[in-house]
Amino acid sequence: MADGAPDRMIASAVKLLAMHGFQATTFSSVLADSGAPRGSIYYHFPEGKDQLIAAAIELASDRALALTDSFSGMTATEIVDTFAALWRAVLVRSDFRAECAVVAVTVSADVPELVERAAAIFRSWRERLGAAFEAAGVEGSAARGLALTVIAACEGAVVLCRAERSLEPLDTVAGHLRALVA
Repeated sequence: MADGAPDRMIASAVKLLAMHGFQATTFSSVLADSGAPRGSIYYHFPEGKDQLIAAAIELASDRALALTDSFSGMTATEIVDTFAALWRAVLVRSDFRAECAVVAVTVSADVPELVERAAAIFRSWRERLGAAFEAAGVEGSAARGLALTVIAACEGAVVLCRAERSLEPLDTVAGHLRALVA
């Protein structure tokens, strides 16, 4: 990603969504976090906060899809382990304060277009992760169902980890997912 003001603002919005949710991700907080000049927000995002948030969840999606693309050549167990390891790293790095930016929009945005975009992002993740499982030897429809299960289980585990300030929910879920794919 380039390092211009709009790119910094979008990256900051991803981080702030993950750490504080949709309502707390304001133009002021994005400007403070990104160091972008105040005048640049409406210049780069003339449609307002919703335009910035849409760009942020697109960036979060692109990052997730890039990770999924790296699963090429992995076994189903390795895919589960890598997916869970990503969330483990996010939780540890953020001291249990971060979650998925797309989930944050899904559960707290009152903007139908953003929620619809979040749904489309989740569908694309399921499809791409399902394709990775299929390439790892899981049969087509079962691969898509497994992708949904892994995403839902890990996203839910992240919520529990944040609440409990413990990796135990994620570790337990990852163990059960490993057993499921073995």
